[in-house]
Amino acid sequence: MATDMQRLIGTSEEDDEEEMDMDVKEEDDDEEENGEKHGQRQVMVGVDVCTAPSSSNNNQFQHQQEIQEQVGTPGGGGVRRSRPLEEKERTKLRERHRRAITARILAGLRRHGNYNLRVRADINDVIAALAREAGWVVLPDGTTFPSRSQGSRTAGGASSMVTSSSSHMVSQQTPSTSLRGVSSGYRSSVEYNTCQMKGVFMPTPSPYDLSPIAQSQPSLVEDGREQTEIQSHIGGPVDAVSDKQIADVPPKLPERDFSGTPYVPVYVMLPLGVINLKCELIDPDGLLKQLRVLKSINVDGVMVDCWWGIVEAHTPQDYNWNGYKKLFQMVSELKLKLQVVMSFHECGGNVGDDVCIPLPHWVAEIGRINPHIFFTDREGRRNPECLSWGIDKERVLRGRTALEVYFDYMRSFRVEFDEFFQNGVISMVVVGLGPCGELRYPSCPVKHGWRYPGIGEFQCYDQYLLKNLRKASEARGHSFWARGPDNAGSYNSRPHETGFFCDGGDYNGYYGRFFLNWYSQVLVDHGDRVLSLAKLAFEGTCIGAKLSGFHWWYKTASHAAELTAGFYNPCNRDGYAAIVATLKKNGAVLNFASAELHTLERQEEFSEALADPDGLMWQVMNAAWDVCTPVASENTLPCHDRVGYNKILDNAKPLSDPDGRHFLSFTYLRLGLGLMERENFMEFERFVKRMHGEAVLDLQV
Repeated sequence: MATDMQRLIGTSEEDDEEEMDMDVKEEDDDEEENGEKHGQRQVMVGVDVCTAPSSSNNNQFQHQQEIQEQVGTPGGGGVRRSRPLEEKERTKLRERHRRAITARILAGLRRHGNYNLRVRADINDVIAALAREAGWVVLPDGTTFPSRSQGSRTAGGASSMVTSSSSHMVSQQTPSTSLRGVSSGYRSSVEYNTCQMKGVFMPTPSPYDLSPIAQSQPSLVEDGREQTEIQSHIGGPVDAVSDKQIADVPPKLPERDFSGTPYVPVYVMLPLGVINLKCELIDPDGLLKQLRVLKSINVDGVMVDCWWGIVEAHTPQDYNWNGYKKLFQMVSELKLKLQVVMSFHECGGNVGDDVCIPLPHWVAEIGRINPHIFFTDREGRRNPECLSWGIDKERVLRGRTALEVYFDYMRSFRVEFDEFFQNGVISMVVVGLGPCGELRYPSCPVKHGWRYPGIGEFQCYDQYLLKNLRKASEARGHSFWARGPDNAGSYNSRPHETGFFCDGGDYNGYYGRFFLNWYSQVLVDHGDRVLSLAKLAFEGTCIGAKLSGFHWWYKTASHAAELTAGFYNPCNRDGYAAIVATLKKNGAVLNFASAELHTLERQEEFSEALADPDGLMWQVMNAAWDVCTPVASENTLPCHDRVGYNKILDNAKPLSDPDGRHFLSFTYLRLGLGLMERENFMEFERFVKRMHGEAVLDLQV
């Protein structure tokens, strides 16, 4: 019978012994308490003895050692008496019976209650599932607190109300980090010369756009639960704060109310290494818990990279999607949506990369023989982060062109995951078009020594792009223009230090305009070709393209950082109109990284960089909206504070836009331990509600 019971509940003899010992220990609690008291009396005796004259120190020391041997470690509970064998057997049978009941409860919940419990679930999983169904938030570490959607509850008729912790959320958590606010450069984008802003719509400043000095002041006057938290941080009650300190506290400003505004779906980017190099799902149980937590606060879905270097790693057209199948099934069962990125670039070496995922091995082998398949700078340094656009139509990849390789990969994905396209789980496919999956040249590679705010370098010196440049110059009738600029500086140069980008420099001459037009047109043509193939492969599904903002040197005439990245956007030309027209032609969404407080803080730190992230963002967004191209967005650096979220909200739903335009969706970067910390997660939950147009209670910052 014992064997049958063991088979039913799927446990081992060792597990039973461990559980039995725990029960025995619980039954001996009273004895342990008595042992503790007795041990404490003996220890006190030892202490008294230590105060005796030094002539008996040796005897006292030996006596103390004997005491410690009797009582064990302090609080250890003393020596536990052995129990009869038959009583241990009875305890073991009781434990087996209890676990059998637990197994039946779990089976019933799975079968009749639609609870998604793992096979080896325990009572903690049951409690967590029931708590989530009741509207509570249960974090992976077991921390449990009521969701904001629960509202307030009355505890046993008492007059005190237990409300959602978000309703009294501390607006700024740590003055040294989250209170660092919008820099003075934020307002400069509104005051900036309108002729250089190309007539873009700019929102009115929000009331919470405090000066850096004002935002650096911590708020000390709170009520309710926050008072307790503050006391624990400062080591005393709030009443102990001096009048002078209270007088220095700046008043809280009202936040913008987003209730009733359009619903903007919120996605969360999964960790870069959620799938390993063998295409296996890493820590599925831990990920499942995190996804359940996201679902509990009504996050719409997740975004995940499908790495070319993992799926087609060893042999051309031999695709391994195993890990992604398990991941997609998990997401589907939780009724979350999926945004998938076709990542044709390597991971590692860029800001935020915590794993290394190279291009496929067979591509690297080709690159060792023919390094011109990679982007190349003027000094001949190769960048193996992605393939050069010069081989889009060159059969250098085992008889296939780069475009054919991209299309075969996308078609394999579409066929393999047909059910997720049919049932609408996959809501968007973002197509990788360059480094970091973005439509741009790799003009600022950290591995080659670039540091902010360097202007970067042109990346057109592989033999295939040079051949393309030669054809363009001959068609123009100036074959001697088949070269890159020789006075454009290096990666970390400033515009005024170069003859090409300085005011009145060669960028605006005949050759400069020809070269920059060709350089940017290669970018547009590559995006057009790949997106047209993606439109064919994913017919009926929304596709998107990522665009990053090179906002430094935006307030100069040449916009040097944008030019080297492929965006021909000097002060007298709109460099984004052609790009958004291409997206419009292929029915693609523009996914643009929004300007954040981190960016604005860097703008203040490097004021000489003449950056204008807001000005650039609104130029790009207006260019897209003018041709009715939807705009999605994502943050580029982690954000956990309310002021940062407010900045994103204002970008997502511009207050004074006469047409009421807003983001199609927003993707939060990224799921991790930082987001899952209790205070950070509650602030994120509040942000999600406001993106969804729901009301929140504490509109102040």
